[in-house]
Amino acid sequence: MELLQIHEQQCPWCGELIELAVDCSYGDHVFVEDCAVCCAPIQVAVSFAPGPQVSPSVEVRREND
Repeated sequence: MELLQIHEQQCPWCGELIELAVDCSYGDHVFVEDCAVCCAPIQVAVSFAPGPQVSPSVEVRREND
């Protein structure tokens, strides 16, 4: 598994499809990244299912909403 993966998600503010670079070396974690289109802050939650790690689950939501 690559330690840095690109995931496409829809911005919860403007609805545009954006690419997020997810660092898989941390395990489950949460970080904030600004949307590349509208610059609004997005909270990104990364989680891994138990067992062999294939790809993380990535969820986004509005930060400071």
